[in-house]
Amino acid sequence: MDLKNRVALVTGASRGLGAAIARALGDRGASVAVNYFADADRATVVAESIGKSGGVARAFGADVRDEAQVVRLVEDVARTLGPVDVLVVNATGPQPMLPLERITWRTCLDQLEFFVKSPVLLAKSVVGGMKQRKYGRIIQIGSEVFEVGLGGFSDYVAAKGAQLGLTRSWARELGPWGITVNVVSPGWIPTERHADVPAKVREEYASHTALGRMGCAEDVGNTVAFLASDAAGFITGQKISVNGGNTVE
Repeated sequence: MDLKNRVALVTGASRGLGAAIARALGDRGASVAVNYFADADRATVVAESIGKSGGVARAFGADVRDEAQVVRLVEDVARTLGPVDVLVVNATGPQPMLPLERITWRTCLDQLEFFVKSPVLLAKSVVGGMKQRKYGRIIQIGSEVFEVGLGGFSDYVAAKGAQLGLTRSWARELGPWGITVNVVSPGWIPTERHADVPAKVREEYASHTALGRMGCAEDVGNTVAFLASDAAGFITGQKISVNGGNTVE
């Protein structure tokens, strides 16, 4: 799982799962572009932590829902670190739970912009170089909600299903160029934004997993690092669930 001489772009990497993914890739030798939308300070801390561990990382600001900003982001990364070999599509936005009566087309679009529009813009911007080099890794961060079918969350669940559809189609399309495309689908992995969730709620979720415990952000980071490596070169078009067996497929 040596990622030396590889350049990885991780979107939404200033905190949470994105930060853990960036660190996991950096720990294995990749030069990491830590993308952020608003919090430059947090992204810089993540990049510096990778540097302190002996890796190479830089923070890059961009709204990955905006085509012009995505093009500029990929160009800036290539100029600073090199062309992108590993693209990790992780950025997300608010995910309010809404009953059917309150869902609008706008709330659906809010989710689709992160899980369909952003992946399309990002993949389009890096795939040409990947084809030229006959190598690439595109890894999307999905969610177990598509399998669980969580109620009151249908706009988010639908967008995650569409993201999985993109992954499967791209895997077929890009395979001839040595480019693999996969989804890592975490269960509920507590991060900073879950700090106020009561322990009883966490215990209830953990009790339904096969392993009887919660996971951590590093579990997701390690899985992404594996898929980014040469060790996973024959895995494509797959959804890897990282949820302790909360879903068994």
